[in-house]
Amino acid sequence: MEMTYHRKGDYLFPNLGVTEATPIAIGKYGMLRKTYLWENYPNWYTSMMLTGKLDQHLKEIETSAQEMMETLIPKLLQKYPAPDKAKDQLKWVAHMNSLSAIAEEIVLTELVYN
Repeated sequence: MEMTYHRKGDYLFPNLGVTEATPIAIGKYGMLRKTYLWENYPNWYTSMMLTGKLDQHLKEIETSAQEMMETLIPKLLQKYPAPDKAKDQLKWVAHMNSLSAIAEEIVLTELVYN
């Protein structure tokens, strides 16, 4: 790897720079992953950020988490059927919210915090 330098007075400074990439929209799971890496693996986080791989990694985590949520909820619904929505809407909503919470906990454990 060859580096170029510029002179400032009596000193030579390396010509370093980060290439600007188009911003990637990162959702909830990508931001949670970013915070997790920042707090628990600061060296890896910094390395990925400096090489420009962090945004792509976060985007992959986000899409994987969304896909996993979309597949987990129907599977959980088959395993734990919901009560009749027409008879008791509040029980149905509570049941669906609990299934969403279970699916989200699985996604966070397996993808985001792993």
